[in-house]
Amino acid sequence: MQAVQYVDHGGREVVEYGEHPDPEVADDEVLVDVKAGALNHLDVWTRRGLPGLDLEMPHVPGNDAAGVVVEVGPAVTRFAVGDRVAVSAGVSCGECEFCRHGDESMCVEFHVIGEHVPGVHSELAAVPEDNLVAVPEGVDWETAAAAPLVFGTAWRMLLTRGDLRAGESVLVLGASGGVGHAAVQIADYAGAEVFATASSEAKLDYAGEIGADHAIDYTAEDFAERVRELTDGRGVDVVVDHVGADTWDDSLKSLAKGGRVLTCGATTGGRPQTNLRRIFWNQLSVVGSTMATPGEVDDVLAKVWDGTFEVRIRETLPMSEAARAHELIENREGFGKVVVVPDSEYEGER
Repeated sequence: MQAVQYVDHGGREVVEYGEHPDPEVADDEVLVDVKAGALNHLDVWTRRGLPGLDLEMPHVPGNDAAGVVVEVGPAVTRFAVGDRVAVSAGVSCGECEFCRHGDESMCVEFHVIGEHVPGVHSELAAVPEDNLVAVPEGVDWETAAAAPLVFGTAWRMLLTRGDLRAGESVLVLGASGGVGHAAVQIADYAGAEVFATASSEAKLDYAGEIGADHAIDYTAEDFAERVRELTDGRGVDVVVDHVGADTWDDSLKSLAKGGRVLTCGATTGGRPQTNLRRIFWNQLSVVGSTMATPGEVDDVLAKVWDGTFEVRIRETLPMSEAARAHELIENREGFGKVVVVPDSEYEGER
């Protein structure tokens, strides 16, 4: 088969598209004929190399994909040949104390397809049946591929971990990214007043279209000061910060007394300077969140499939241009998700 792959960590130049051995299908796995995949910031970090990450090379990246089942292992019961499926990338053991209580994303052996094990940006992918969700007829492949990771992550972060309630106010940083644009829609759906930051008028307009009540250009003004102005000095109840070191201090400044900052990532670095006095004096909460449980993924994808939430696609490229897809993510070009399609499936502009 043809696959996106690299033989060492590094810059975008290490990304190639070429021949790779077909995957072997384990008893509990499903072989998927991949119709589309989608990128996340996690693909960039994995390509660059993460502390403690020791991958077998060549490594096939990719956390998100969708396609058609072409083979099932003998232990598979949920899917059959011909089924339409999408990948949910979080893998849990099913046996630890957290899994037994239905909180699989807290699993002591939790790992991610495409980060810790081979990914799905290839013509064929062998995926555990527990990591697949059914895709209804009528849902296009780009939407199916691009939705699971970011919408699942944002849903858990805001509603489960963040306990967001109607009438609260939420600031979403980086609203043009995958998690950001999902978080704006979920916060709006939950009945919150939504503030969003982005880096251009076009991105701010998009944020408004999908549910933001207030849009702030963080390149032109201090977003913490602007939030204070818009809230008459109070601040917001919740900040969604997946940016990290560059925004952390201003995220804390944006919070009202008793507010909470939610984090699921740190694209600009994971070791920010933290003003502890602000945290304890204002009685702030810092809440971490990772991926989502299977039930949470099912809940949020049902609302993607029925059109309640919209997956914005900034660009669709053939997998042979995966390096360009990485560039789009790294340079924050466009709004929404970047999709890659096997060259054998690619039909140009979609």
